[in-house]
Amino acid sequence: MTARGLILVIEDDEILGRSLEQRLTLEGWHVRLAPTGRAALDAIGRQTPDLVLCDIRLPDVDGERLMTDVFARAGAVPTIFMTAYGGVDQAVRLVRGGARDYLVKPFDLDALVEKLEAAVRHADDAGEAAAATEATPFASFGLSPATEATRRVLERVADLDLPVLLLGETGTGKEVAARFLHAISSRRAAPFVAVNCAALAAELVDSALFGHERGAFTGAHERHRGFAEQAKDGTLFLDEIGELDGKLQAKLLRLVQEREFIRLGGRSTLPFDARLVCATHRDLAAEVAAGRFREDLWYRINVVSVHLPALRDRPAEIGPLLRRFAERAGPRLRNRAMQVSPEALNAALAYDWPGNVRELQNRVERAVALAETDTLTAADLFPDTRPKPPAPTPAVASDQPRTLAEIRDAAERVHIIQTLEATGGVMQEAAARLGISRTTLWEKMRRLGISVD
Repeated sequence: MTARGLILVIEDDEILGRSLEQRLTLEGWHVRLAPTGRAALDAIGRQTPDLVLCDIRLPDVDGERLMTDVFARAGAVPTIFMTAYGGVDQAVRLVRGGARDYLVKPFDLDALVEKLEAAVRHADDAGEAAAATEATPFASFGLSPATEATRRVLERVADLDLPVLLLGETGTGKEVAARFLHAISSRRAAPFVAVNCAALAAELVDSALFGHERGAFTGAHERHRGFAEQAKDGTLFLDEIGELDGKLQAKLLRLVQEREFIRLGGRSTLPFDARLVCATHRDLAAEVAAGRFREDLWYRINVVSVHLPALRDRPAEIGPLLRRFAERAGPRLRNRAMQVSPEALNAALAYDWPGNVRELQNRVERAVALAETDTLTAADLFPDTRPKPPAPTPAVASDQPRTLAEIRDAAERVHIIQTLEATGGVMQEAAARLGISRTTLWEKMRRLGISVD
């Protein structure tokens, strides 16, 4: 069970955009409006949405180009298009190209909500399957000492009734670790409720976490059970806890310390029976020192802390994860099995993965959605960093001396190409022979215009 997250509405009609924002907010979504394709891509750069609702014709770009750009930046985000009657053929093409669905304007808002609900159910089903599959690195991979150490700690604390704080860079798999912890604990039959604190609208966080009574505020027509109540005696996972403001931190402190809470507008206290697992990519000790995070709350949630290593520190898992994501995305996005070429694997091993496992998954899904064949290549995975052939340069007269830098680059280029040919294009072996890391080799190939082909 996962909280409704962020929906990006891309619509240049201000009246329709505001109407959609109001209705979707009432349905429990955090809504972000973008009037142009450029604004939409800027918004995605700040935070990846859970769903996209997009007008097929925008002032600066059409739907087909925008969907390609969105998939390139954020992976295959579920996308529903809005179109006039005359754009139905294009909408059908978009659905065949990876969009989830489309609506013909003018449409009833209830019909829109139904399509969104269907998209959510599909995403939830895929997410549950993905969570079960993604959790297996902690259970069975055994490929990386770093992952093995993390798994052992999680197993030791699984049935201890203590808060757990998961630390690590963005995309390292903190929610996967939380789900694994829940799955191996005695609470496994109870709900697992995941909340992305950064995606909640500031004015709705209180109600979302703790619930509200009927009449607590304008629009509160009935009682609402918050995530703390929905978790029952299972697990409440608060991701990006460092994004909560001071007021919410105080309420969360009471939840952890007193094991109770009060619904917004309520008078009686309710027990909190779930286990609390928190996660953040921030340095909470530094946040405490800067006065942005409560010290007493930090002490309460930092009883057991587990650090998840970056993907670059566990390279043995890159290949298995790459193949697993491709195998899963192929039937879902292309209705066919997808393979991974040796060059794609070599390129992945040479890459530094600043976005960690999440970036790997997004790149694979984008590659599967846009690949021209059933085998992923390095160019499919890294279209933005693909080594390009060197630009033609004017011939230099024999009596005009070349610079030392030019001579050095030319010699390096020849030697790297010869080494790659000698090793059959195996990046790891070539890097070892050259006495450099795979990352350095990849960067030199890109700078010198050496194609992995």
